[in-house]
Amino acid sequence: MKVLVVEDSQLVSRVLQRLFQTADIPLEIIFCESLLQAQEKVDLYEDIFAALVDLNLPDAPHGEIVDFILAQNIPTIVLTGSYDDDKRESLLQQGVVDYIIKESRFSYEYAVQLVHRLLKNQEIKVLLVEDSSSYRLMVRKQLEKHLYQVIEARDGQEGLAKLQQDPEIKLILTDYEMPNMNGIELVQNIRRDYETSELKIIGLSAADSPALSAKFIKSGANDFLTKPFNYEELHCRVMHNIEQMELIAQIKDAANRDFLTGLHNRRYLFEQSEKLLAQPNNKTCLAMMDLDFFKRINDNYGHDAGDAVLTQLATLLDRSFNRFLHARIGGEEFCILLNGLNLDQAEILMQHFCTLVHDTEFVFGDQVLPVTVSIGLIEQDDDNFDQMISRADEMLYQAKEAGRNTVKCE
Repeated sequence: MKVLVVEDSQLVSRVLQRLFQTADIPLEIIFCESLLQAQEKVDLYEDIFAALVDLNLPDAPHGEIVDFILAQNIPTIVLTGSYDDDKRESLLQQGVVDYIIKESRFSYEYAVQLVHRLLKNQEIKVLLVEDSSSYRLMVRKQLEKHLYQVIEARDGQEGLAKLQQDPEIKLILTDYEMPNMNGIELVQNIRRDYETSELKIIGLSAADSPALSAKFIKSGANDFLTKPFNYEELHCRVMHNIEQMELIAQIKDAANRDFLTGLHNRRYLFEQSEKLLAQPNNKTCLAMMDLDFFKRINDNYGHDAGDAVLTQLATLLDRSFNRFLHARIGGEEFCILLNGLNLDQAEILMQHFCTLVHDTEFVFGDQVLPVTVSIGLIEQDDDNFDQMISRADEMLYQAKEAGRNTVKCE
């Protein structure tokens, strides 16, 4: 997909090009300097995702470029060198995503960030709980302009049911005064099951009560807006809450990852194993894997070579066991929880992986290093995860004693 940048200033185009490159957004940037060139690019490319357009161009001095781009149903962000409140309001009503003044480098950074935000918004579901159909339609249009997936509910009870039906919802906008279940009651019900970091809630109300925002937030809402609100403020609040949630998720993920290999770590393995093993009528096998003669690699080639081998093995694990929980649990030892497989099925899979490692060229610099693994495999019994680890360790020891580069089953 592509981003169309329509800008007659070479300096501004260069700044935007550098910022897009730095942001590493997976979109191709297409530059043009006039309405005529923009028309040619739109005719040439069918996969234009969004457009950044200057409001005043040599052949379109009165914003005609906006009319053209919007007519192609392309999300449009306006860049302009002068602020006109009436023009801004008119453009927002017309359907542009945002109206950005070329004031500083931050303005261009914000524009590039907004394009990236639009790209990510396509995967984000927002639940809008509002009993007024006209207000619901108005807010929905604003959210869809930023490419969110919007789900509607007419009151708190319906909102709660919609959330239970679709656990992928990431943000809820809820009015206060509604029949059956008001907004605060809805928030209280939601917070029994969802943490504030995993599901964001913004309360809405036209009620003239200074304490209402505090009631919402004390009940578990993350934010509050008083109706009627400025739609730019709505988008800023929504974007802030979504980005805060994404940042927390990134921090949590980093805490659950092994720094060197990027695989999940021991803590994450133990936390998630409890959930998997608790599933009823579910066959599960556990494999403990260890690199053979890993100390020799470190001694003969250096610890950088050892790190390279661990990283390359982690890549093989990710490719081979991406549907299973797997982790580096320390040193050269790895663990795979083969959920849904019996012992025979798991053994075939692990034998294949042993062969794959043996046949793979592990490269460090200009050297190819010989690498094999030993694997101990057990099937879940009535014991807990710690006991399963101990049993698998015993099988791993037997695999080492049998000559390595093999799988031993209990």
